[in-house]
Amino acid sequence: MTIASFDELMREARQQTEPQRLLFVFSRAELPEDASPVQRAHFDAGLGGALTPLMYVDKAPHELDTFPALVEEARQFGREWAVVFVAALAGRGGLAPTSEEVEASLLRMVESIKAGRVASFIPFDRQGQPVLLG
Repeated sequence: MTIASFDELMREARQQTEPQRLLFVFSRAELPEDASPVQRAHFDAGLGGALTPLMYVDKAPHELDTFPALVEEARQFGREWAVVFVAALAGRGGLAPTSEEVEASLLRMVESIKAGRVASFIPFDRQGQPVLLG
């Protein structure tokens, strides 16, 4: 399934037969301290860098109406981010995922982002547009 917008993601999450938790990891690009002059020039031009997770949250689809509401909630934590990665975690047997399952999944997401393994997540920019990474 290809998700073309945040609104489409929300519609799909609300239509699932099992209860869902949406997992959000907010990240920004940073330049490693040992970056070469060429890497620094690319980074200064808005290219490259390593994605660094900053904060995360989970929400049930009914807890979030719009992308701007998510951005506003994130703003309250005072961390500047560039990309938010989203994944869905389904419950089983009509029950939502437990807090422990959600936390473990969020921590796995953080580690995957640090390692550059982001293909299974949907990245959105600050305007709620899907981002093509690569």
